[in-house]
Amino acid sequence: MINRYLLCLVLGLFSISVFSQDFKITGSLIDDEQKSPIEAATVVLETLKDSTMITYTISDRNGNFELSGKSSLTKANLFVTFVGYQSFEKEIDFTQNRTLDLGSIPLEFQVESLGDVVVKGRAAPVVVKQDTLEFNAASFKTNPDATLEDLLKELPGAEVDADGQIRINGKPVSNILVNGKPFFSDDPTIATRNLTKELINKIQVVDTKTESQEFSGEEGDSENKTINITIDEDKNKGLFGRIAAGGGTDDRFEYAGIGNYFDNDLRISLLGSGNNINSPGFSFGEIEKMFGNASYISVNSNGGFNVGGRSFGMGNGIVNSRNAGMNFANDFGEKIETSADYFYSGSNSFEETQRNRENILPQNRFTSVSTSRTDSNVDNHTANLRFQAKIDSTLMIEVLPSLSYSEGQNTSSGTSEVTNVDGSLVNDSDYDNSNFRTTRNFGNRLTATKRYGDKGGFIRINGNLQLDDTKSEDFTNSETNVYGDNPSQILRNQFTDGDNVNNGITTNVNWRIPVIAKKLFVETEYEYNSQNRTNTQLVYGFDNLNQSYDDIILPQSTDFESRNRTHKPQLGVTYNDKKLRAGINASYVARKLTGEDLLTDNAGNRVRDIDFENKFNALEASARLNYNFTQKLSLWSAYRLTNNAPDIRQLSPYLDVSDPINTIQGNPELSPTNQHNFNLGINNYDWESKSGFYAYLGASLINDQVVNLTTVDDNFVRETTFTNVDGVYNAYGNLNYNKDFKLDSLKTLKLEARIYGGLNRFVNFFNTDQYASITKNIRPSLGLRFTWNKWFELRPEYSIEFNNTSFNRDFFDGREFTQHSARLRTTTFFPEWLTWENDIRYIYNPNVGSGFQRDAVFWNSSLAYSFMQNKALATFKVYDLLNQNTNSRRNATQSYVEDVQSTVLQQYFMLSFSYKFNTLGKKGEVRENNWFD
Repeated sequence: MINRYLLCLVLGLFSISVFSQDFKITGSLIDDEQKSPIEAATVVLETLKDSTMITYTISDRNGNFELSGKSSLTKANLFVTFVGYQSFEKEIDFTQNRTLDLGSIPLEFQVESLGDVVVKGRAAPVVVKQDTLEFNAASFKTNPDATLEDLLKELPGAEVDADGQIRINGKPVSNILVNGKPFFSDDPTIATRNLTKELINKIQVVDTKTESQEFSGEEGDSENKTINITIDEDKNKGLFGRIAAGGGTDDRFEYAGIGNYFDNDLRISLLGSGNNINSPGFSFGEIEKMFGNASYISVNSNGGFNVGGRSFGMGNGIVNSRNAGMNFANDFGEKIETSADYFYSGSNSFEETQRNRENILPQNRFTSVSTSRTDSNVDNHTANLRFQAKIDSTLMIEVLPSLSYSEGQNTSSGTSEVTNVDGSLVNDSDYDNSNFRTTRNFGNRLTATKRYGDKGGFIRINGNLQLDDTKSEDFTNSETNVYGDNPSQILRNQFTDGDNVNNGITTNVNWRIPVIAKKLFVETEYEYNSQNRTNTQLVYGFDNLNQSYDDIILPQSTDFESRNRTHKPQLGVTYNDKKLRAGINASYVARKLTGEDLLTDNAGNRVRDIDFENKFNALEASARLNYNFTQKLSLWSAYRLTNNAPDIRQLSPYLDVSDPINTIQGNPELSPTNQHNFNLGINNYDWESKSGFYAYLGASLINDQVVNLTTVDDNFVRETTFTNVDGVYNAYGNLNYNKDFKLDSLKTLKLEARIYGGLNRFVNFFNTDQYASITKNIRPSLGLRFTWNKWFELRPEYSIEFNNTSFNRDFFDGREFTQHSARLRTTTFFPEWLTWENDIRYIYNPNVGSGFQRDAVFWNSSLAYSFMQNKALATFKVYDLLNQNTNSRRNATQSYVEDVQSTVLQQYFMLSFSYKFNTLGKKGEVRENNWFD
């Protein structure tokens, strides 16, 4: 039956394709007066009947263009547009010849007339300006219920992965604005998954830059993009949003809602969500979004993610999460802009884990088998305020305070057994611990930018204050038995009162001096940074007589304080024009690192004589080069040398005995780390062939890297501290190629091929033996996306990953393992009110140990019914249709190889309902899917 269905499907595809014939139109665009070529003009082929776009392209640097594809039409209309020129139209007749050369097409300069005449014309699907790539939303067809994320997937050169991360021509999108203003601070997914296409007029892509960079006329970060969504003024007033709820088997549930009120410059948004299906909660029923972050087969068991410091459904194992937030933005006149947001996220989770680890020592090996269970509850609150005032045309001030508060509690229990190579028991342990933690963070950034002259000069003053305080209460109850020639038993029933404080202030003054107006500048800067860090850990033993934790254990306690102060003068040169952006700067870092342990006994005497002062002088430098060969092809490169102080936990002499068979103690004598970073990338997208590639290479060389220094006794009890090593490096690279094939006016095929590779060298110790490990991995992948408009879509993918680890010492054996991943996504759209989606993944781990699941087929499916004029959506979905979800994985490092299996979300069935409302525009009118502006 299935074979018969597939045969009919193939014959249907063939029968429709034979009516479509190839066509090819070429030509050249020139300025009518100067006869010079016009680059980046938009050339569109459209139907005569309703101006529906058939295909389009962009002219190259010589003004040449080529339109090609398949169509059954005998006549069509050619439409050419470019900013500053009058548009050009010509009827194309395919009856005699389907390969046409139109020769040179002159475009006349646009002369704007004064008066009240308003001309409304067609908007080009893509407009390329000097620093902006602009897409007309109505030119790209999507489903009736399409979101901004769905629309982005249809744009040429745009990619959206399962987690909602966006790339435009290979470059990541770091920010999304609505009418030039932030939408829920810096979280792009809230905009992409909740703004519907019908609201959108234009999608503008620009280089990412801050408000102060925009004000001073600086160039942005060309390797990160910002998307600005424009909404027509007549549709920028009213209410819109969505609500959704669902319930399923195994007591699974979800709910989510977002409401927005827009009144031109005033914008208020509210959202809330909750679920116990390991989902962020802002997906409203679509399988790609609802299941995209909950399909865990060998990756991890974490159902959440974090964006810009915000947690969405964070936790391990099975997560019950809840979120709520609000966003406010408004302009007060032309000089003052404000925005504020508050976000709450919370979760309860539990996870059970089984871990088999083979530990590799220079002279021996041992195996540890452990089981554990962790239950946790976390509540996070964050608030941000942005105040921007343009005092006059040359002075702007920004104030950005932020505040966060979190509470969490965690209980964990488990057992562990360690055996020698001959199978004899070396030690065992069990524990039952609990932790309570409260964190307060306050930050405030103040920026003042003063422009002077008309050549691009400015003076900027920055001040950044950061106050962090984490208080904790840890209860440790454990029993450890050590066997062998000298057996012993370690019993711990302890309470640790902790307080970690990190207060810092950073100030800098930047003066840009123009040498060539708006092109060549000398940059001078001075930066002062001061960080005061305190690590207080007071450990008390349990007094059986008083039944309380009264006896302080001084050897395990600490009251360590460190100070890190740097003075950094900088000097640099930057050059920016249309094609070339380059810059180089160097700085001198004078660092003073001090520390002391203030812990005293009952008599007031200091417990440890730790009082050090280290001075380090270092050079830091950076260089960058960006060159745009054409509108299609660009190259970028960068180098950076940095100097960073060790973390306080690595410096503090506090003895952490929470794990009795692996104690950890810091080293106050550590040196700062110097790191050289190199990056090179190239991006190319050919608008004519709808194909492109991007590639990048990166490498880091690290000196004075802080690493673990571990000693192991005969009973495999470990003591760990920290030291500095040289010779650590890593390198990585990625090559991505994609191409769109337009089979005819209804069917398209997109190919994406990618290969990623990495090389890492790490230096470490076991006892007094220093060794180095080199890990290589390579991951090629291939994906296809076949779309038959208004009917269905098929998306097969396959990837394979090879990992190899080798050592420079004979007492270590090299390790190799491989992982295969295959995926098939299908979507049908017929009838138009019914959408059926499937997401099938197959993972194969051939190298995991016995007793662990090597492979699994993971299948999610949903059926969505759209009604009430596409405002309502009822969805029935099945998670893990074959009931094979697992979280079995193999991890390998320079010192061990382990197999892990832990709790994951199991099969469930769910029925959900979502409803969207919209009163934007006059009487709630929304944009039609046509080609007119």
